[in-house]
Amino acid sequence: MQISVANLDDHLRRGLAPAYLVYGDEPLLVNEACDAIRAAAQASGFGERERHTVEPGFDWNALYAASQSLSLFAARRLIELRLPSGKPGETGAKMLIDMLAQPALDTVLLVVAGKLEKRDREAKWVTAIAGAGTVVAIYPIDAAQLPAWISRRMRARGLVPGPGVAELLAHHMEGNLLAAAQEIDKLAMSRDQGAVVSADDIEDSLSDNARFTVFGLADSCLQGEAAAIERILGNLRSEGVEPVLILWALAREARELTYMAADLEAGRPLPAVLESRRVWAKRRPLVSRALKRLSLARCHDLLQRAARADRAIKGRLRADPWTELECLALGLANAAPGTCEQIAQ
Repeated sequence: MQISVANLDDHLRRGLAPAYLVYGDEPLLVNEACDAIRAAAQASGFGERERHTVEPGFDWNALYAASQSLSLFAARRLIELRLPSGKPGETGAKMLIDMLAQPALDTVLLVVAGKLEKRDREAKWVTAIAGAGTVVAIYPIDAAQLPAWISRRMRARGLVPGPGVAELLAHHMEGNLLAAAQEIDKLAMSRDQGAVVSADDIEDSLSDNARFTVFGLADSCLQGEAAAIERILGNLRSEGVEPVLILWALAREARELTYMAADLEAGRPLPAVLESRRVWAKRRPLVSRALKRLSLARCHDLLQRAARADRAIKGRLRADPWTELECLALGLANAAPGTCEQIAQ
């Protein structure tokens, strides 16, 4: 059986399956799904927990023997098996299939993996888990789904999101679900149950966060404020903010501007473009001004600049990452100095 993570709690209330596979490339949701299974197992008397990680040289025979033997310390046990690569190999696949052919009554097997490609999802060992137990598939939450996810999570933490709050938090935390969850937890710790959270509360909460400063940099880029860009970048560098975080924010703006510039060139009216790309209402004037300055060709240049900065940060290009970030930021502002005009290939 395969279920979505949204249906996992209902499934666990009906009783535990002999085996679970939890996979996906959203670590927060994968970990929370595993926590839910662990809690249900403990509540059902599975008092012992064994943890294994598949690495080169992993002893599959020992795991198989352990799964068939009685627990020494508890009447029931949970065996966790982490597959960092998502591939158990030929020997591991055979062992998993054999283990699931006749699951031990006193054991629940929990297999945890990252993203599985289509071919991996169709492997016989995955089919065996689905046949004997439950597969929990976890997919990333995209930008369109994120505000609703944030609203649900805030309410689950006893908070009431005010108008525009979920959208504002989604804008600041898009692409980093863990950061969004941590921000919600921080808000919940500082407020009473049932408290209404306003947009001003969110901005106050984020004001001392490096992430907020990075988004301030992005807004200055859209405004075309070259002096502010230079000042903010200097502060971020002196504070030790990782260049990859800055690139993440700037590259996202470059991608979104490219999508919107392409729509405008195709003849779509600006209000419809902003609506379709779910641009938050308070940012629409900023984005509109940027789109008036930047042509589609210029936006494509920005994507090349972002790729160049990425290579510099990763050490694949002999260039200073901070200089590349400056060129990208000033390019977004359409105010790049001459040294940034030519993009080295």
